[in-house]
Amino acid sequence: MSANTVRGEAVLTIGGEARVLRPSFAALVAAEEELGPLFALVERAGAGQLTLAEMTALFWHCLTDRSGLPRDAVGEAVVNAGLAECAVPLRALLGAILQGRG
Repeated sequence: MSANTVRGEAVLTIGGEARVLRPSFAALVAAEEELGPLFALVERAGAGQLTLAEMTALFWHCLTDRSGLPRDAVGEAVVNAGLAECAVPLRALLGAILQGRG
């Protein structure tokens, strides 16, 4: 599965399967309800203060298809991939939050 970067999408491999992350309005509202204001989330990320739990929650809410996927699987995917690899989809999502889709 591939991501449409024009839509701000990114890919995260979970359990060996590529899953698309899309920062849709509904996904971002759900993330904001859990994590607080998105602008503050972006600021924390820029300052190197984003927690693993926050990154995992943002990924969870932005998944386009969560069917049959427990939330813990996203956290395991982050641990398996490592922070450096997860920085790529995180950067894409945060960029879409700040800049929009153009």
